[in-house]
Amino acid sequence: MEGGRNQSNSGNGTVNNVVRSGFPLSFWEAAVGAFVILGFAVGLLLVYLTLPPSDYSFLKLPRNLEELQILRDHLETYTSDYTAQVLVGYCVVYVFMQTFMIPGTVFMSLLAGALFGVFKGVALVVFTATAGASSCFFLSKIVGRPLVFTLWPDKLVFFQEQVARRRERLLNYMLFLRLTPTLPNTFINVASPIVDVPYHIFFLATVIGLIPAAYITVKAGIALAELQSVTDLYDFNSIAAMFLIGVVSITPTLMGGNEQKKKAANAAIE
Repeated sequence: MEGGRNQSNSGNGTVNNVVRSGFPLSFWEAAVGAFVILGFAVGLLLVYLTLPPSDYSFLKLPRNLEELQILRDHLETYTSDYTAQVLVGYCVVYVFMQTFMIPGTVFMSLLAGALFGVFKGVALVVFTATAGASSCFFLSKIVGRPLVFTLWPDKLVFFQEQVARRRERLLNYMLFLRLTPTLPNTFINVASPIVDVPYHIFFLATVIGLIPAAYITVKAGIALAELQSVTDLYDFNSIAAMFLIGVVSITPTLMGGNEQKKKAANAAIE
């Protein structure tokens, strides 16, 4: 059951708050989500039906490096003979995980490196991650507002304020968010349409901003057996390099904000 909509001013932006009683999604919103899940399930079923008869009990989402290595060992055999099916299955799973904010995509990125190498793996991860983020963006545009207000009300207010302040150089700010852990990527995917981030800005920031992290993870996947923990992926140099790129990307935004403050101060004096 849907209640009224309240509007509360916060900083430079206006946040539309949704007040609901009971389950946060209406019947039709839940139906849209269920239809999308069904579409992914049908896609995976079609891939499964084109594979030869065998024991596929190893096909499950890896939750640790040991399970990932087992999955890699089995899929290496199929990748050479059934490349198209493995690629399609990989893409459907990755996009599904991104769309519904399911943890574990880092293991999928490692798997891409183990199966396809650095350059093909990076291209595959950036493509699927961008497709999944875009799917999440548009799904959130339809049904995401009540969920975002329920799960991340404080982060949403902060994000709304920052987007409103940096509207003229929004691409730089979105790149900064993708390159640094300022806000979780899952939150950015879901909240961006709620705070009116244009899709072309969201898309470009996602494609460009995901490349450094994708390269690091995919490259590590080639030497999967040497990894002891997921935390080994990001050493100090990698984190420092990504942070530096993020700082460079947001510098024009910060400079633009200072120029606006100077103009406002000069106008007040006059």
